[in-house]
Amino acid sequence: MFKENNKAIYLQIAERIYDDIQAGNIRPGDRLPSVRDYAVLVQVNPNTVMRTYETLTREEIIVNRRGIGFFLTEEAPEKVRNIRITRLKENDLPEIFRRLSLLGITPDELTEAYKKYLITALKK
Repeated sequence: MFKENNKAIYLQIAERIYDDIQAGNIRPGDRLPSVRDYAVLVQVNPNTVMRTYETLTREEIIVNRRGIGFFLTEEAPEKVRNIRITRLKENDLPEIFRRLSLLGITPDELTEAYKKYLITALKK
């Protein structure tokens, strides 16, 4: 289930929750599974899920309503989008651009490849 050896499991769980938010599987106001229920679902220690939920709370993606549970905030979809855009720009793009430069791929070639990708993706 967890593939990224260089990334802590609690962060991989957070990414899974981000995916669910962006896919619309979890919507603002929805209640997340309890820490124990989610731990069973993803087959990890409840402390690991608690660490994930604490991280998402700090990011204002979820809020803890004492005695009731954790709920997705109204701002969560936009916050997740912004977090992921920032990470893409700061972490992924520099390496992608380095490789493109080494391969001699021009911005025009990249644009054309991206357009083809979008056309293919829309057909699915």
